[in-house]
Amino acid sequence: MANRSRAKAAAGTGKGKSARRPPARGRSGSGVPLLPVVVGSILGLLVIVMIGAIIYFNRPQPGIQAVSGIPCDHLEHSQVHYHAALQIVYNGNVVNFPDNAGIQTDSTGANVTCYYWLHVHAANKNVIHIESPASDTFTVGQFFDVINAWSLANGKPAQKLDATHVSTFTIGPDQKIVTYVDLGDGKGAQVYDGDPRKIQLKSHEVITIEITPPVVTPPPAFDWHSSANSGL
Repeated sequence: MANRSRAKAAAGTGKGKSARRPPARGRSGSGVPLLPVVVGSILGLLVIVMIGAIIYFNRPQPGIQAVSGIPCDHLEHSQVHYHAALQIVYNGNVVNFPDNAGIQTDSTGANVTCYYWLHVHAANKNVIHIESPASDTFTVGQFFDVINAWSLANGKPAQKLDATHVSTFTIGPDQKIVTYVDLGDGKGAQVYDGDPRKIQLKSHEVITIEITPPVVTPPPAFDWHSSANSGL
């Protein structure tokens, strides 16, 4: 009897063990580690978001039309960035361009809404900042077109450059326009006999447009090494 009882107990124990099965394990079909895939997907998404943000913030602002092919973009560009000086001389004195010409602000005047590729900063008097997303040729005429549109949009006097206007001045019958260009090549300011609108803007070039008389020869010097301009 004891032997039979032990046999039944052994049989019961064996049945219990066979009833317990190990937990099923998930199978990864391809065997590819998941972490690199997840990280790669996140990085790809971030790149797409960054590209979208760049396109969005560099877009021309709604309602601000390009002027002479010069858009007004949300951010300043750094791909192409150089500076040229432009001086207007009237009655023998340099007359400054309006501060921040070519930089559009909101109705409060506190927040910039867009920058034309050609503009002036208040800290750098009469310095044209050429900031564009790609290399191109820009002229004095395009700059005047930009600041004229900017001035009119902001309730300021027109800024023209043609046969009878220089900046806000109208050329009288007894007056004459004389233009000088200093390329910084050691030759100094040279008289330019062509149409000043067609002068190409170049790095550290100094352009002076005089309304004569009086004739100021040589034209007033421009200091690229001043505290305001030394970093340009």
